[in-house]
Amino acid sequence: MGHEIVGQVTEVGSNVEKFKVGDSVGVGYLVGSCQSCDNCGNNAENYCPEMIFTSGAKYHDGSTTYGGYSNIMVADEHFVVRIPDNLPLDGAAPLLCAGVTTYSPLRYYGLDKPGMHVGVVGVGGLGHMAVKFAKAMGVKVTVISTSPNKKKEAIENLGADSFLVSRDDGQMQAAMGTMDGIIDTVSAVHPLLPLLGLLKTNGKLVLVGVPAKPLELPVIPLISGRKLVAGSNIGGLKETQEMIDFAGKHNITANIEVIPIDYVNTAMERLIKADVRYRFVIDIANTLKSSS
Repeated sequence: MGHEIVGQVTEVGSNVEKFKVGDSVGVGYLVGSCQSCDNCGNNAENYCPEMIFTSGAKYHDGSTTYGGYSNIMVADEHFVVRIPDNLPLDGAAPLLCAGVTTYSPLRYYGLDKPGMHVGVVGVGGLGHMAVKFAKAMGVKVTVISTSPNKKKEAIENLGADSFLVSRDDGQMQAAMGTMDGIIDTVSAVHPLLPLLGLLKTNGKLVLVGVPAKPLELPVIPLISGRKLVAGSNIGGLKETQEMIDFAGKHNITANIEVIPIDYVNTAMERLIKADVRYRFVIDIANTLKSSS
């Protein structure tokens, strides 16, 4: 909440060329960058050393970026994406962070080829999007989780092909060496060794979760299988637009719970308990209408 923002354009500056009043648009986790470094020149503004986050950062003029807890915001058109007409704004909002965070590594690391086998670690805000995008790309998907009770959700509701309980040694052993890649969305400290064992030779383990403490990385499995451990962070603006267009083509939205703005503190408490499937979306416009 607060850094995946969607709405309608109500006004445009005199130099704006990409958008007009009435367009459905979105702003993700970045609202600024230097636009002159190599990363910015290669459509990778998300790796710019001077990247400006949408909330809690300082903009070019020194003002604070406040994000989406408001009825309006002003943004540079370069950092705005167009939302396809067929996507509902509420279900599209979380795609601007959770969506591109999982779409980007699937594309960049070549884990998007039909017939490939990709594992997704964790069934949460990021994990459920990874499953949806990978399936739309024609990839075989196995969800890897510590919770057996998430199997039905993963297979019946999200469309995963199979489910692996990471604490079940028998299941893990049977799946050794079967996956081309793994998208690891877990932000808790967890062992990487079992995941590396699931990869084929030349397999890729891509981390997109953010554990608070360093993870232990065993080297021998990397060397013996020429395996890769990598990371990925949201996406540049060109890729974010590609992602949202892909989502429009395949009717992909996030699983959400829409809430009014006055419920936000309760939502935060529930978020800490992981009591949401899988993203809260604040309906600010209708909240303002009903409270006025």
